[in-house]
Order: sequence, then C-alpha cells, then structure tokens
Amino acid sequence: MNVYQFSVEKQDGNQLSLDIFKGKVLLIVNTATGCGFTPQYKGLQDLYLRYRDEGFEILDFPCNQFKNQAPGSAEEINNFCNLNYQTSFPRFQKINVNGKKADPLYTWLKEAKGGILSKDIKWNFTKFLLDKEGHVMKRYSPQTSPQDIEKDIQELLK
Repeated sequence: MNVYQFSVEKQDGNQLSLDIFKGKVLLIVNTATGCGFTPQYKGLQDLYLRYRDEGFEILDFPCNQFKNQAPGSAEEINNFCNLNYQTSFPRFQKINVNGKKADPLYTWLKEAKGGILSKDIKWNFTKFLLDKEGHVMKRYSPQTSPQDIEKDIQELLK
C-alpha cells in the first residue's frame, strides 16, 4: 500500500487523489496556528522553496484535536499562514488525526510508522516523510525542526 491510494478533502470541499503527487518526495504535517510549534511554518516554507523544483511537496493538514490550537476556518488559517509565514505549499481541510474520526490517510500513516509508546499522534507538527514511491520512510516528532529533516529530504530526492 502507498499514499497514492488515498484521497483528501481540499479546502473547497472537493476530493483530491494523492496520486497527483506520484514521483515526488512528500512531507505530510498536521499543523495548528496557535501552537508553540507554529513558527515551524517558516522552516517548512524554506524547505518547500528550496526543493519544490526538485520534486518535493509539503502537504499541510490543519488539526484542532490538540487543545483547540487550530480553531479557525480554512480562510482564517490561510490568512494567518500567508500573512505570518508566506506559506505556498498545499493546505487541505482541517482533519482529525486520532480517534474514531481520524482521517484514513492518518490511520495509514500511523500504522506505517508508529510513534514512541503508541501509534497515536502526540501533538501538532508531527511529520511523515515519504519517498517517490509513496511509502512512509520516517516519522518525526513535533520537536524535530524542518531543518533537521533536510538531509533526509536530500537523500530521497537523489
């Protein structure tokens, strides 16, 4: 199984098949605008600008499951990210990453690469790095800065 078998909900409510990202290295991140890790948006944007022309994409999934840190509408979240961090990578509908209503993509990601002690996502800005074939290669904690992932991205882009 790989990521290309999933569809996600775009911000306009339409479905998008992730097979449009075939052949690209993907970093999938659950995010929040009111989190202590929110400044990571800058590092994510820097990585995106540096490597997107080489076949790198970041897929941003806002998540409000952790202390209500992403309470805004899609428009409010976009405005915040654009104004404060000038993000230009794809952002999707707000999702759940844990529990009975967890998005199927995140259920699969967690099965592919479990965390320490449990598979559940512990907080926003948990990151999954996928290779060009759509397989999960690594899972990073929220504390892992985007810059600390750069060498792994470079390796997968070779």
